[in-house]
Amino acid sequence: MTLELQGIGVSRGIAIGRAHILFHNQPDVREYLIPAFAIEQEVERFLDAIEQAKQQLKSIRNHIPANAPADVTSFIDTHLLMLNDSSLNKIPVDMIRQRRCNAEWALQLQRDALINVFNEMDDPYLRTRRDDVDHVVNRIHRILNDQEVQDHEIPDGRLKGHIIIAEDLTPADTVLMQHQGIVAFVTEHGGATSHTTILARSLGIPAIVGIESVRRYVQDNEPLIVDGETGVMLLGADEKTQEEYEARLVEFREHISSLSRYKSQPTKTRDGKSITLLANAELPEDITTISAAGAQGIGLYRTEFLYMNRLTPPEEEEQLSAYRDVVEGMNNQPVTIRTFDLGADKTVDGGRHLNQTVVTNPALGLRAIRLCLNQPNMFRTQLRAILRASAYGKIKIMFPMISTMHELLQARHLLEQSKHELDKEHIEYDHHIEIGAMIEIPASAVCAEMFARHVDFLSIGTNDLIQYTLAIDRIDDHVNYLYDPLHPAVLRLIHMTLSAGKKHNVDVSMCGEMAGDPRYTRLLLAMGLENFSMHPNALLEVKQVINETDLSQLPANTMEMMDAVDPLEADMLLEQINGPDH
Repeated sequence: MTLELQGIGVSRGIAIGRAHILFHNQPDVREYLIPAFAIEQEVERFLDAIEQAKQQLKSIRNHIPANAPADVTSFIDTHLLMLNDSSLNKIPVDMIRQRRCNAEWALQLQRDALINVFNEMDDPYLRTRRDDVDHVVNRIHRILNDQEVQDHEIPDGRLKGHIIIAEDLTPADTVLMQHQGIVAFVTEHGGATSHTTILARSLGIPAIVGIESVRRYVQDNEPLIVDGETGVMLLGADEKTQEEYEARLVEFREHISSLSRYKSQPTKTRDGKSITLLANAELPEDITTISAAGAQGIGLYRTEFLYMNRLTPPEEEEQLSAYRDVVEGMNNQPVTIRTFDLGADKTVDGGRHLNQTVVTNPALGLRAIRLCLNQPNMFRTQLRAILRASAYGKIKIMFPMISTMHELLQARHLLEQSKHELDKEHIEYDHHIEIGAMIEIPASAVCAEMFARHVDFLSIGTNDLIQYTLAIDRIDDHVNYLYDPLHPAVLRLIHMTLSAGKKHNVDVSMCGEMAGDPRYTRLLLAMGLENFSMHPNALLEVKQVINETDLSQLPANTMEMMDAVDPLEADMLLEQINGPDH
């Protein structure tokens, strides 16, 4: 008898394989007093565990092929950096000596303190990096308790062809298991925009999240079928169902393979409308993937990585080097650099160097452009570095989370000050560098016409726009089902922004997850979007939809989507828009 379990499909694709149930055994940490004569021995035991953790990670990294995606090694390197950071290798030592407590307890206390910092972060992407803290701390705990390395970290091929069943997965888990050949994963928790699910899409791993208590229904090594688009997992499928999904799997692989033919084609609808396809990037290593996908430039270059896991902000020369590498790597294609989108609690060293206190609701607090303007010296350092990098290629500057005209004018004033400084120093830069604002909160969308008079372009950040419009935390399992790009309020705000751009002859792009989802491509085209920016792995599929769309043949009732109060009605209208005749 076939059992069907329904979750949230977060990464497309069909997978057929056997279950591997992953249990993350949380350590049972208890405090006990260390005799005074044994304190240094306990410190040595802790430092030995740190060193063993480093060796484990280096061994894993050494087994990763040189041609693997940059994502695969970047998480390992992040964890190695954390092991070298004083927050993990020094503060617990101080606790052992001061409190005379055991190493496990000192590590757990510091883990709790670090997790509290991450939990207060307003950016969901960065907030999920708390998983990295747990991953590293649990590794040290396992070593302290003489436990073996976990199955998914042993590169012996035992996971090849398996479907991972877990309570949840960290990004590091995901890349390690992808390297070992897993074909899909299913978790009890998670949302469509968590870091792990975004990574699954970039790595091409079919994935389902949100099947509550899934490990109760599945036995280890049991045959499973996973449909990452519909969110359906099948157990005990009969022969006919098995054959049907095998055929769909072959069809899907052929479809993915066929996308390569679009790489060299111009991005243009059947009726001749040219569309610009850009890529999002956050690390210099992303440039190789972006170039391979055939992007026409970078529509969003995140700069937060330069500020994280360090005690002081990056100096101008360090930033210049990073930005110059990116712009030169893009061979004169445009690169839109977003100024740092940090919060008071997730800047450098957790924000402590800025003497800022933890606030009740950091998502509504001092973050992004607000923090930039609150720390003008740090902001000017970045602006100078971006301006100087513009001498080496086409760069645009984008300000995040603009909500008032005063913020925009202040930011532009600081930019002009930076230009004057460079002029006095006789340093070259692009004197006509384009300036843009992100539309990611309802206030900025409603006032898009006002902003459009003072910028060269606008960029819609749908991840935050949807979250703020619907008042939901998109990585909170209890409410993420409300995260709906088709909500009429969201669509109306997008339409208002596009209309403002058209009225004032200002380009409007979209750089959120919605831009890279082919289900919404035709709807966005019908609404007037001409500039899409997305993860590079989504480019060819979106390009296929664009090149196979005739704008003049889209249903006349397309714009009724903005009035569809019932989600089922919205889904039906979307199916009409995505029908084969358009």
